[in-house]
Amino acid sequence: MRRGIAAAVTLVGLMAVGCDDDGVREDLVVTGTPPATPYAGRLDVPFRESVDGSAHEAEAASGAAGRALECDGEIFEGSGGGAWSKGDGGTTPEEGLSAYFDMEQPQVPDHGYRIERREGDRVLFSYDVDGRTKVAVVVAKDQPQRPGWGPETSASCDPAELPASFTDSMEFEIWTDRTGHRVPTTVLSSSKGAEHCGWQSAHFLSTGDGKDGRMYARDPRGVLGNGLLTAAYDGDVRMPAGAHDTGYRHGDWELWLTPDRMTAYVRTPDGVEAWPATRETVGCK
Repeated sequence: MRRGIAAAVTLVGLMAVGCDDDGVREDLVVTGTPPATPYAGRLDVPFRESVDGSAHEAEAASGAAGRALECDGEIFEGSGGGAWSKGDGGTTPEEGLSAYFDMEQPQVPDHGYRIERREGDRVLFSYDVDGRTKVAVVVAKDQPQRPGWGPETSASCDPAELPASFTDSMEFEIWTDRTGHRVPTTVLSSSKGAEHCGWQSAHFLSTGDGKDGRMYARDPRGVLGNGLLTAAYDGDVRMPAGAHDTGYRHGDWELWLTPDRMTAYVRTPDGVEAWPATRETVGCK
């Protein structure tokens, strides 16, 4: 179950480029450097479906994959694989990992995985950043309603913990804090409006997760309509006296907030913009 507000993006299929004769992308699995503290626990950890997407439930839903992660923060996403038909699974663990991308289309890097652990008919693949596991996938062989090799459990850390070379290709935007460190998307994230809604000229910014979360919108062309926003967007305002600099930055944007948090003030090289909060539901038909 995915957590956070990052926009959904479908990854390019693994069959697109650079595949071996068995259909597995050549750089999907690499030799790599073993992590300083490889996962030593069981690979057959029971898991259950997440209900609300909380960090606790994401961990429970991700089984051994979740336990193998080395996140700076909480687990961002975790799930157990579903059922599939004969022929959908692979004949090797590597093909099982390839099947994971074909079946799940996850929002994680699609190459550069390493075999971290083997245990009977299960194999743990990890995607590591600076020697720490940020994405983990456990593939298993011939499980109930899962013939052949395929995904059993998977888990990932917040996208902000993945390389910029990957996240820069996604639709959501990673911000940084005062020290230049990347901010988790569950704390702050932004993205352009959806093209299928005709909202390309708009921009959304979300702060927080759950009941404390707020979403703001930049709408210079008025494509969102008055019903979606709590107030009108203004591209040239004076910074309110009560506003404080959050320290969050994205390129040359600076985020400032007032205590009531009804408006996000974004300082740019050209001045200050007022992004109003959106109403509770954001979506187009």
